Amino acid sequence: MLLVGSVISLLNIPGNFWNWWPDFTPISNFSFGLLSIFVAFLIPFNFMEYKKLNKQRIIAGLTSIALFLMLTNPQFTKGGSVVAFQFNEFGAGGMFVAIIVSIGVSLIMEAFGKFSFFSEDTVIPDFVTSWFDSMLPIGIIILIGWLLVDIWNFNVYNIVQSVFAPLASGADTIYGFTFILFLYCFIYSMGISGWVLSPVTQPLMLGGIAANMAAVAAGHPATHVFTSEVIYSGWAWVGGVGATMPLVLMMLFMAKSQRLKALGKACIVPSLFNINEPVVFGTVVWNPYLMIPLWINGIVLPLITWIGLKVGLAAIPKALMQMWYIPYPISTWLVSPSMGALILLAIVFAAAWIIWYPFFKVYDQQVVNEEANPVA
Repeated sequence: MLLVGSVISLLNIPGNFWNWWPDFTPISNFSFGLLSIFVAFLIPFNFMEYKKLNKQRIIAGLTSIALFLMLTNPQFTKGGSVVAFQFNEFGAGGMFVAIIVSIGVSLIMEAFGKFSFFSEDTVIPDFVTSWFDSMLPIGIIILIGWLLVDIWNFNVYNIVQSVFAPLASGADTIYGFTFILFLYCFIYSMGISGWVLSPVTQPLMLGGIAANMAAVAAGHPATHVFTSEVIYSGWAWVGGVGATMPLVLMMLFMAKSQRLKALGKACIVPSLFNINEPVVFGTVVWNPYLMIPLWINGIVLPLITWIGLKVGLAAIPKALMQMWYIPYPISTWLVSPSMGALILLAIVFAAAWIIWYPFFKVYDQQVVNEEANPVA
């Protein structure tokens, strides 16, 4: 669904030049714009599968959606008809609520996973027993939603958003932006993929780009820098986390050691598509010569990117672009079509090159020495 929303962003580009071009935004609204509903379903569904409670996985997902929709506090008429939902809560803006709701539903459904009103030797068909056995946890979950929303008048959405608001706003400061990107590089240098941070960072990044899209639609400028579009498609991570493209090019064209030259040949194609696991796990992880420049990149490059965007050298991205595998600088132009964006990319790339170069030269010489004097 994220990719569909990204493709729609591409299809809308000609509309900037041709008035007759159709607006494909509604397609994005009902793909990326429903992300929280999908999350509300998928977490309990996969959790039940992980716990080998496959009979409950679909009903767990559907129950989670029901509770999530209750907690968005839709407005009803006296006759029971829905007046309005807050549509933005269905998208990235409601992800934290969806995650918390789905975790709670998962735990309740697991607690009743092996419960049954019937004995194992009952003659009642399995699908009938499943209906009755599912009623209790479903009833408890929906009762909780009813108590929170209709009896106690809790606005769970506002409460959750207020709890995570400092985290969201902090990520968009120069300090938070730099710290999070440094953390990516730091754990990556130890062989831990940055994906482990996704439960926290993904909602923030998706919420940021959703807020930028809404701001621009309302006639205001985009302001959120902590987005995937800035980090993975625009400027910060040329060639992958830590901006490893310069390192791969050095290994390919400047290495004197046969091992690094061979590694450069093997890694150049993946790096062009921003896949840098081969080079990171092949030579950076737990290698003090190359861990240090990766850490430095995790500080310097985010600072350059943040400052460049805030001073207006390039426009902050205002459209969803989750196709992180599109090569730079094509992806940079797609998220921020201007010469300033390409200039900022050139500055980031040059800074990464300068940081990698001295460490690469020292490490390359060490590998040359090892190749000339192999240990028996």
